[in-house]
Amino acid sequence: MESSNPVFSRRGAFGQQASGPVPSAYQFEAMYNAPTYAPPRTMTMDDVVVRSFLTLGTLVAVGALAWVFVPERIANAVAVAAVVVGLIFWAILTFGRKVNPVLVLGFAASYGVAVGVISHAYNSVYNGIVLQAVVGTALAFGAMLAVYAFRIVRVTPKFVRFVIAAGLALVGLMVLNLLVSIFHVGGIGIRENGPLGIIFSVAAILVGCLYLLLDFSSIEDGVRSGAPEKASWLAAFGLTLSLVWIYLELLRFLSYFYSRD
Repeated sequence: MESSNPVFSRRGAFGQQASGPVPSAYQFEAMYNAPTYAPPRTMTMDDVVVRSFLTLGTLVAVGALAWVFVPERIANAVAVAAVVVGLIFWAILTFGRKVNPVLVLGFAASYGVAVGVISHAYNSVYNGIVLQAVVGTALAFGAMLAVYAFRIVRVTPKFVRFVIAAGLALVGLMVLNLLVSIFHVGGIGIRENGPLGIIFSVAAILVGCLYLLLDFSSIEDGVRSGAPEKASWLAAFGLTLSLVWIYLELLRFLSYFYSRD
């Protein structure tokens, strides 16, 4: 008796006779040996940690080489050139559509040269300031990670807009100060040893710490939403950029108190 269930009926899916030519033995073997489809791997927290260590490790290693081998007479020119190259990498990574590990490591290497030269210059004048800035940067990172983990500060869209606006305002003031210092004697006082300079450095350090919260939030969102594995390089790039910002601002902030001794 023929079942009325189409699954078991000869009129159903299993009852239909195959149409078309039967595959040959060679085609069957090729189908058997063909690799099975595997979906692309998504980003994990371990990926972010590993890429961040690689990026920061590249920056530190290149910075140490620049500290040792860049002559003092050309240090300023080398630092400026390294910053320009780093900005080019930053622009490509920020406005480009693809994440490229070579660009991320290139950014880390170029900024490593600048950081190494600048650190050497500061440490030559203020002995021990680099170690203090490194410790301060590590403490800031740990503190912001705890703040984010315990949800002391929640990264809302309004908070993101505020932090981005604050960062752009600080960069704008730095550019204005640079232009004024080029065409006039001195600047507008935000990079000098005085109350205004100290307040500006504290604000810049705080904004850098807030950017770490944005980095943590974007990393968590990427892992949760199943972002592609390569996105971990972009996360490492963001963390490195924020940490370099905090470190350089700490160097300047600490130098104000060294010079008062």
